[in-house]
Amino acid sequence: MSNQTHRAGHVAVIGRPNVGKSTLVNALVGANLSIVSNRPQTTRHRLLGIATVPGGQIVLVDTPGLHRDDGKRASTALNRVLNRAARGAIEGVDAAALVVEAGRWDEEDTLAYDTLRASGLPVVLVVNQVDRIADKASLLPYLQRVNEGRDFAAVHPVSALKRQGLEPLVASLLAQLPAQPALYGEDELTDRSQRFLAGELVREQLMRQLGAELPYATTVEIESFTEEPSPKAGVMYRIGAVIWVEREGQKAIVIGKGGTRLRDIGKRARERMEQLFDAKVFLQTWVRVREGWSDDESALRSLGYGD
Repeated sequence: MSNQTHRAGHVAVIGRPNVGKSTLVNALVGANLSIVSNRPQTTRHRLLGIATVPGGQIVLVDTPGLHRDDGKRASTALNRVLNRAARGAIEGVDAAALVVEAGRWDEEDTLAYDTLRASGLPVVLVVNQVDRIADKASLLPYLQRVNEGRDFAAVHPVSALKRQGLEPLVASLLAQLPAQPALYGEDELTDRSQRFLAGELVREQLMRQLGAELPYATTVEIESFTEEPSPKAGVMYRIGAVIWVEREGQKAIVIGKGGTRLRDIGKRARERMEQLFDAKVFLQTWVRVREGWSDDESALRSLGYGD
């Protein structure tokens, strides 16, 4: 019987857009819960990833990237909601993981750090994407530079994508958490429903397959989600997903010539759902226009933003 103290608590995963926060959460949890793409602001909703590890349980709060409220994009209602979600994630947590890109520290990293330090939370610095640094010797002066004048509980260079350096990081995060029993069951991976995850997996394909700007004018609403028995798979989920865009021209782009792009989006999203849900999935997708949804607070609430 081990005498090791069991620790459990919440850790907010904070950082500027596109530093690999969701990839890190997925790596620590051991499942692809948070959607990932190379587009900034892929994450739009607060999501808990539950990592049950020897000696404790780390409840990771994945958040949208924290960015400054300036510029055209940051002035929209959607981006104000995302910033509120990122800042709100630090309320009620026990510690924070500040994720930065190896070799880079800019004003938005400083903004994230200052926000966390003002909260009084212990901050573990996660220097991600070290696999992209060819000259590993350059990491030492970089780490010395980012540490200067800043107070971190621990600093860990990692590659979330390649799952390197995660064990020492887990140990440091656990050390910041209170001694208490697990907050969730050992088999639980997230607080979000399959319905929510289905919508995110469709949106992931939009982020991956469309151009640099169009994904920001799209969102996904799960209109129907039913479970029925399947002779071969045991369970089948029948899912109806609406892809909302802001203009008619965008609708044609999402659908693609002869419907090819929409079919590919649906096919890839369905495959990801079947992998995550371990069940057969029948997915139908439609594209509809809702003008100005991303700059309409009422529309955003109806589409689940701010939950």
